Amino acid sequence: MKRILLSLAAVSGLVASAQNTTPPKGRTSPTGYTDTPVIPGQKWRVHDIERPRPRVVTPSAKPAGPPSDAIVLFDGKDLSKWLSHGGEQNKTTAPAWKVKDGYAEVVHEAGDIYTKEKFGDMQLHIEWAAPAEVDGTSQWRGNSGVLLMGHYEIQVLDSYNNPTYADGQAGAIYGQWPPLVNASRKPGEWQTYDIAFEAPRFDGGKLIKPGYATIFHNGVLLHNRKEIIGRVEHRKVATYLPHDAEEPLALQNHDTLVRYRNIWVRRLTPYDQP
Repeated sequence: MKRILLSLAAVSGLVASAQNTTPPKGRTSPTGYTDTPVIPGQKWRVHDIERPRPRVVTPSAKPAGPPSDAIVLFDGKDLSKWLSHGGEQNKTTAPAWKVKDGYAEVVHEAGDIYTKEKFGDMQLHIEWAAPAEVDGTSQWRGNSGVLLMGHYEIQVLDSYNNPTYADGQAGAIYGQWPPLVNASRKPGEWQTYDIAFEAPRFDGGKLIKPGYATIFHNGVLLHNRKEIIGRVEHRKVATYLPHDAEEPLALQNHDTLVRYRNIWVRRLTPYDQP
């Protein structure tokens, strides 16, 4: 009988404990340590109190909006942060693309556009829409491209029920890697690319590190730190040519009426920057 009474008491204690769902207040914890082992390959200890804290970035209150450290390249008002190059005299001019209702649209024979500012490693957000009216097939349906550093193309294409070669459909690293999946929306609907790009590195004209891209299309992963094998080529194997550590971002004019909006970029910095 005594054993049974103890068991009932233990059960009563457990029930009382389960009913107390409020965690204790005022708990404290160390802000770091100086006596832990060093992490292999790093100069820092585990939970090192001296390790630099990451800088604060305020996210946008609006979904897909630019965070506080972003450089807004197009906010729907004008293309003042972009240039165009080409024409009969091959001059650099202000872009002739149409800006209307918060978007910029390709204009026939108006050339590519590229940013005045140059970038290397970056996070890029960009939204685009192929024409709602289907015109043409394969590579003539809503064709454009996001040219990282002006050399490495992430294909823009209306790939909704539109057969074409795999490494040329929407989200492909053009001529190199097809996307893992086809996440395309219907023609005329707005689509998003979110891209984390690691720029290639050169030393004395020699490639010492290739570029890499991680790409989400409409929130779906297409490439997970995929190696870029070289500059964009059509019907040729891509190869690298040396260039500066930072180059302009470009948008391709493939003579189809693709629209763009809400374009922003963040420069990516290494770990442990104070």
